[in-house]
Amino acid sequence: MEITETSVKALLDKLALLRQEMRKVIVGQQQTIDELLIAFVAGGHCLLEGVPGLAKTLMIRTLAEAVHLTFRRIQFTPDLMPTDIIGTEILEEEHATGKRFFKFNHGPLFANIVLADEINRTPPKTQSALLEAMQEYAVTHGGETYKLERPFFVLATQNPIEQAGTYPLPEAQLDRFLLYIAIDYPGEKEEFDILASTTTNETSEVRPVVTAQDILDAQRLVRETHISEEMIHYVNRLVRATRPSASKIEYVKQWVRWGAGPRAGQAMILAAKARALLDGRFAVTLTDLKAMALPALRHRILINFKGEAERITSDEVTRELLQQIPEPRSPLER
Repeated sequence: MEITETSVKALLDKLALLRQEMRKVIVGQQQTIDELLIAFVAGGHCLLEGVPGLAKTLMIRTLAEAVHLTFRRIQFTPDLMPTDIIGTEILEEEHATGKRFFKFNHGPLFANIVLADEINRTPPKTQSALLEAMQEYAVTHGGETYKLERPFFVLATQNPIEQAGTYPLPEAQLDRFLLYIAIDYPGEKEEFDILASTTTNETSEVRPVVTAQDILDAQRLVRETHISEEMIHYVNRLVRATRPSASKIEYVKQWVRWGAGPRAGQAMILAAKARALLDGRFAVTLTDLKAMALPALRHRILINFKGEAERITSDEVTRELLQQIPEPRSPLER
């Protein structure tokens, strides 16, 4: 896309329509929808966690219906094998010559939007089959590398209850997710609206309003959104303060076993840029960074045994850091 004022405005209008289409079906959960779109536009992958019945799967399916992209759902189970998601070779015969040959049959990973439903119910070897696809946008089978079509967006869900017989995601794989979105119960008014709107014959039709090229253009525009050096220094201080070995904050030394790596800072900045762009702005503010701190750090700060015993969460650590880390000065203060 040639970046002009007119083309950028048209793209922002389409992204606004995408949000509206999702809100036609999803009652409430506005913050969750926004964070989901932020991860999508930023070009990252997303992990959603919430108890059953909070529309996690419906949210992702609605996003897929609102864009001109291919969508596949993979139900992760204990007996799922890597070849079930990547694909496998099948023996075929050429009818004219009778010659037999092996042909690679693409698995459900070969789609633009992939829903990995209940990802923590499958063993690590199948979970790890996602890693190359998520990081390299390619899969390897039989010595051959197959590129995945862009945009490629993995949305994984997991259930925080019924942990018996599940396989918690390894830290290395968690770090591949740009954002970790925790979905809470709806408010009383929202729950009433859900009950009233989902128990009748009336349905909302979702229109596809965004193309693959629109998403690719938006992802490029995200990286061109401005962020000042002061804001980058702030993110750097915040991420480094999560590490007990380097942090000067006693709260971290007391409760944290392992802090966030550089990918956490990248996630915060990219997500903040996407948030600004979706809001029609082309420069990141401190509000953008603070809003993205929790979903970007939630899965990258590991609480120690003492902290787990005291029910300390990574979100509480992040909130403490947001209060203690000095904020960048505004232009008027310089």
